[in-house]
Amino acid sequence: MAVETRTIKADEAGLRLDRWFKTHYPALAFGHLQKLLRTGQVRVDGARAKTNTRLAPGQKVRVPPLEKAGKPAQAEAGSVAAPHVLKEKSARAKPDDATFLKSITLYEDRDVMVLNKPMGLAVQGGSGTVRHIDGMLEALRTRDGVKPRLVHRIDKDTSGILLIAKTRLAAATLAKSFRSRAARKIYWALVAGVPKVRQGRISTYLAKGGGPEGELMRVAKHGEEGADHAVTYYAVVENAANLLSWLSLKPVTGRTHQLRAHAAHIGHPIVGDPKYFDIENWELPGGIQNRLHLLARRLVLPHPGGKGKIDVTAPLPPHMQQSWNLLGFDAKQYDPIVDAPEA
Repeated sequence: MAVETRTIKADEAGLRLDRWFKTHYPALAFGHLQKLLRTGQVRVDGARAKTNTRLAPGQKVRVPPLEKAGKPAQAEAGSVAAPHVLKEKSARAKPDDATFLKSITLYEDRDVMVLNKPMGLAVQGGSGTVRHIDGMLEALRTRDGVKPRLVHRIDKDTSGILLIAKTRLAAATLAKSFRSRAARKIYWALVAGVPKVRQGRISTYLAKGGGPEGELMRVAKHGEEGADHAVTYYAVVENAANLLSWLSLKPVTGRTHQLRAHAAHIGHPIVGDPKYFDIENWELPGGIQNRLHLLARRLVLPHPGGKGKIDVTAPLPPHMQQSWNLLGFDAKQYDPIVDAPEA
């Protein structure tokens, strides 16, 4: 197989280079792509690139002979070679995946799907993770080879709203909405204690490297290598005997574990969080399950097809609904963070 030069199309504007390869060469492992980039075998407009390089229409991507590298190349979905790719992928999809995805769909049209992801189900694969949303989406691949795409991610143990793009153009448009912060994300959480400041702003830098195995996000200093600015607005909706608080959270940025790390940072970690709950000798109130009490409650953003706005709300998951009932919280009441300032 010879070196290929591929031209970025208009509907791929803003797509990350690794996601572009995932679309056009689904059999290429991420680790192998990183090696090809490190060694300069993959280039964009003749220059070295990284996995997170954002692509622009008209740019040229150099693709080395992937078969010689030990990774069979896959044709772009919809091209002449697409039928055998589709057959290979369809064999991996379980027959009940499509039914399950439909059962957790909160909203759907020709451009997007909004899922109500249950707690404990991963969004993407990883070490030891076999069942995940991204894999299940193979069951919804169309006859012409188009697979729905993840637009954003939430943690495995976080419940609630997950946005899926059904076309490449919708994916690119929605990704721009998230990058420009045109998307308003509202989360609900149950935390230990009651913040003294009932409505406020948390602004820190976060970097990987916390925890005994370096698996957690930690608050870092400005300018520290790998540190990204993270901003969250929060409001106390209600509290129970000054022991627990229902928080409404609005992340302005979208860093890994941002809400969990920020809640712990202000001294009010999220109930049931196995990674960031660090209050010694704290006892879980009777009847409340020791599961992560974090819900991606609401998402509001421009429709990728120019059809107004998408505005979807997810219900409380069973374990959080049980806690709300026990604490006498009313999930239908006004959410104060919706009108909180953003600057």
